[in-house]
Amino acid sequence: MLKALAGAALLLGTLAACAGSDEQGATGPGVTDEPCPNAVNRDNGCIYLGIISDLTTGPFQALGGPMTRAEQRFWQRVNQQGGVSGYDVDAVTYVRDNKYDIAVHRQAYNEIKGKVLALAQTLGSPMTDAILPDLRASKTIAVPASWASKWEAEDVILESGASYCFESMNAIDYAAQRSRLKRVMSVHYPGDYGEDAAAGARVAAGAHKLTFSEIEAAQGDPSGAVDAIVAGKPDLVIVTTGPADAAKIVGESVRRGYAGRFFGTNPTWDKSLLKNPAAGAIKARYLLTAPWKPFATDSPGHTAMRAALGSVEPSDNYTSGWTSSYPLKAVLQKAAGNKDLTREGLLEALKQTKVVDYEGMLPSAAGDFSGDANASAFRQSVIGRPDHREFTGIKVISDFFAGPTARGHRFGGSCQSAP
Repeated sequence: MLKALAGAALLLGTLAACAGSDEQGATGPGVTDEPCPNAVNRDNGCIYLGIISDLTTGPFQALGGPMTRAEQRFWQRVNQQGGVSGYDVDAVTYVRDNKYDIAVHRQAYNEIKGKVLALAQTLGSPMTDAILPDLRASKTIAVPASWASKWEAEDVILESGASYCFESMNAIDYAAQRSRLKRVMSVHYPGDYGEDAAAGARVAAGAHKLTFSEIEAAQGDPSGAVDAIVAGKPDLVIVTTGPADAAKIVGESVRRGYAGRFFGTNPTWDKSLLKNPAAGAIKARYLLTAPWKPFATDSPGHTAMRAALGSVEPSDNYTSGWTSSYPLKAVLQKAAGNKDLTREGLLEALKQTKVVDYEGMLPSAAGDFSGDANASAFRQSVIGRPDHREFTGIKVISDFFAGPTARGHRFGGSCQSAP
């Protein structure tokens, strides 16, 4: 009799547990019933997100540090608003420094991949490419701190804003509308970051029947690129490097008599360039393409970001981290609504996402992840010029500009695959 009662109790307990599981929904790695460390909502479970960024010694530490802080404050705000369907989000526990090194990035990913539901940041196109096969195999979604056009065709990559390829197209279209161009040169780091921008420049130069050339810039010593600019005398140079190397390229080329102009892709800029010895040349000859408006913009999203960050030195790298977090929030909410917070459920929710509320930081159509890359790719760039009176040193001179080359371009997987 006692054995029968014990069996009945065990059965009832199992049924109750199953009912609770059904009510809560399926969960996967990186999702716990226990609250997050330092949880805002102690009754919530926890969704752990990973961040792998350039935080100390790499050429993009000025990007990685602020992006990481902004992302952490973004998720803190989400938690303060109640979290995601009974869960707080932790983007602090599993943060790793990649030093902008592929091997270090891969090692960091292997350390945390079994402990997180998704990556809130993976910095660097070559670094993200190195872990992409495992992201695909494990169906782990990752938010890139890079803007390579190939991400448009990757289901597991949750990108925001225009790619380097479209930035270069828009830069050349913008310049061609305002001045007479004959020769364009792309100066860039090797790898997906630089080559994607070079591919866009090549396409736009062809569309305008311009002579095109390109040269790789060595990280830390771009003197060879400067030699090529001075010798080749292009009318426009598209620069795709880190900020320090961009300053060297612009400053030394102008010092040696180069009379043309420069357009830098988004990661070339940091406000510290206005205090660089090359600041005079940068102010006179350099324009910037960016995927969104700067830190001080008057939009609900920008306002929320500044409030969450508190007293910080304004930087558009904060803007990048905050803006790029909105799609992952939307996908987490959709997956939770589907009662499937597994990696498979998250990927399915991503494919169902057609609109993301960026709170005015990007048009909502920039958050379409539901269909063909050519149909959903966001192609508009913000054009800015250096201005020391602006909070982040950049003044917007063209708001979400898409030139005819970007609007009409079709690509098969990435701009680099274009003929």
